[in-house]
Amino acid sequence: QVQLVESGGGEVQAGDSLRLSCAASGRTFSSYAMAWFRQGPGKEREFVAAISWSGGSAYYADSVKGRFTASRDNAKNTLYLQMNSLKPEDTAVYYCAAGDYYSDYEYDMKYWGKGTLVTVSS
Repeated sequence: QVQLVESGGGEVQAGDSLRLSCAASGRTFSSYAMAWFRQGPGKEREFVAAISWSGGSAYYADSVKGRFTASRDNAKNTLYLQMNSLKPEDTAVYYCAAGDYYSDYEYDMKYWGKGTLVTVSS
């Protein structure tokens, strides 16, 4: 069993940067591939970024590619999402997720955090 808690969300202006964190409980954090998803107001949840168990590989949704960077510190049981050049369309609740496979599919994720809200104003 893994519990995930996101933090770092807030209200920023377009063009600003923000770093989200996802703290995992337990001692098996390094065994899981991790991912970030988000759900904007009135929209379905969508994939944002995925990172392998070692942190050596990552990939991103086209909408955030070049602006967002996922990383992980297994020693600290923490996943990060560095968000640069934020746009109003990035406004969403951001969710941290963990699964057995390096994936952008929601059904591959076994554990989910409760989310942290990011609001980007123009």
